[in-house]
Amino acid sequence: MGNADLRSLAHIETVPFADLDPGVVAVDAHNWLYRYLTTTVRWTNDAVYTTAEGDEVANLVGIVQGLPKFFEHDLNPVMVFDGGPSELKADEIADRREQREKYESRLEDAREAGDAIEVARLESATQRLTPVIQETSRELLRLLDVPVVEAPAEGEAQCAHIAKRGDASYVGTEDYDALLFGAPVTLRQLTSKGAPERMELQATLDDLDITLEQLIDVAILCGTDFNEGVHGYGPKTALKAVREHGDIWGVFEAEDVYVENADLVRGLFRNPNVTDEYEFDTDLNPDVDAAREYVTEEWGVDADEVARGFERIEEALTQTGLDRWT
Repeated sequence: MGNADLRSLAHIETVPFADLDPGVVAVDAHNWLYRYLTTTVRWTNDAVYTTAEGDEVANLVGIVQGLPKFFEHDLNPVMVFDGGPSELKADEIADRREQREKYESRLEDAREAGDAIEVARLESATQRLTPVIQETSRELLRLLDVPVVEAPAEGEAQCAHIAKRGDASYVGTEDYDALLFGAPVTLRQLTSKGAPERMELQATLDDLDITLEQLIDVAILCGTDFNEGVHGYGPKTALKAVREHGDIWGVFEAEDVYVENADLVRGLFRNPNVTDEYEFDTDLNPDVDAAREYVTEEWGVDADEVARGFERIEEALTQTGLDRWT
């Protein structure tokens, strides 16, 4: 999910929350939810989040446990949900589906063998954002008055667009692709313990002495979610080649290599399918009681499992300086 090769090139610093300016975080909702979903499934008894009808709503546990981190540090989350994926991502999606099917087969074997540890690991690895998870996530966010934006395509592209327009101070995602979509400042590790990582686009370009277009070319040579890379081209080799030959077309000509649909992938990052048709209010007025009832009574999640999360949300409402709350 995102070009991990970029990590060795990106300007990334671990920054305490106390050192971050207050502001809006445009969060790649699918990325954020998936990480909490897999963690919850792996480390929590499934009886906690499975309804009498058999629906699994571990996402509700994840949302309640994950949102306080924003509120406690004077950050306003705006959850940006993916739209339809690009056709260029079809191969990546097919590969993920094939991998999940392999895990599901191994999961059945682990269940038959009574291997509880392997069952937990594989259940986590086979998670996906089902229609129930999509629906209940949006409703819980609505009750907590957390803004939702529906992206026409890639969520991280829309997040970057919102930040570039000045409507968010940060993009929140684990995907390094946020750099390629032009996100000025990205916060990573928001679903982990400890301080987040701050990834800055301009500092990255300054460090590497290249343009954003050249950074995209480097990524294409290495391989992205939308294309296979060129064999033998890791981040250092790709960076050296792009610097030497100016752009990916110069690399193709000088080094006799080729990436299918390179022009389309390049265009996807430079001119992604995003929308200006969004609006959100950051003066939040969450109905915590209604949210608690929705999670524990309507969906039957164990009240003890989410009690502390709701307490932290309520405590954040009373903290001095959180004047965004009405």
